[in-house]
Amino acid sequence: MSDPIVQRPGLLVVVSSPSGAGKTTLCHRLMGEFRDLNFSVSYTTRKKRRGEEEAVDYRFVEDATFDQMVACQEFAEWAEVHGHRYGTPVAAVRQALEGGQDVLFDIDYQGGRQIKAKFMNEAVLVFVLPPSLEELERRLCQRNTDDAATIERRLHKAHDELKQYGLYDYLIVNDDLNTAYDRLRAIYLAAQCTIERTGHIAERLVKESERG
Repeated sequence: MSDPIVQRPGLLVVVSSPSGAGKTTLCHRLMGEFRDLNFSVSYTTRKKRRGEEEAVDYRFVEDATFDQMVACQEFAEWAEVHGHRYGTPVAAVRQALEGGQDVLFDIDYQGGRQIKAKFMNEAVLVFVLPPSLEELERRLCQRNTDDAATIERRLHKAHDELKQYGLYDYLIVNDDLNTAYDRLRAIYLAAQCTIERTGHIAERLVKESERG
């Protein structure tokens, strides 16, 4: 009788981009198709925006609570972005990996760097690029969620974020949403098939053939 197939290790999919490039839309679409893909709910010190839900989009906490979590080393990654802090609880990440679950992260490059450093074999990093800075500005204005000063800060931040593309395994230019999604989907499916995640199946088959 064949041995049961061992559960493959979990995968951490990190998607980053400058604000307005479309990473959140792409992440929601990926989760909509792959129901077993778990979204990493970050803690944040910023206020809740219209339409956001506690423990669904973020866990909203006060600065003092966030400070305590940092001091207790409860974050797998954390960073300050646009004047607010965001962090991913390390316990949730480890629990998912041990259970063979895939986790999707919608975080900036600072968090992506930390996830890659702590979970090098489990993480795949994807950076979403706008087709141009002009188009990025147009999208930020079209969202109608920020004032002019905030948009200007986001555009200034984008210059720094774009310089970090070398940290990532894959780059996707979001000039067409459907095409960009097809590429993100393909990356996710391919990452499930790397030797780190499926090599144990080949090893089992080799051992079976040696016994037979």
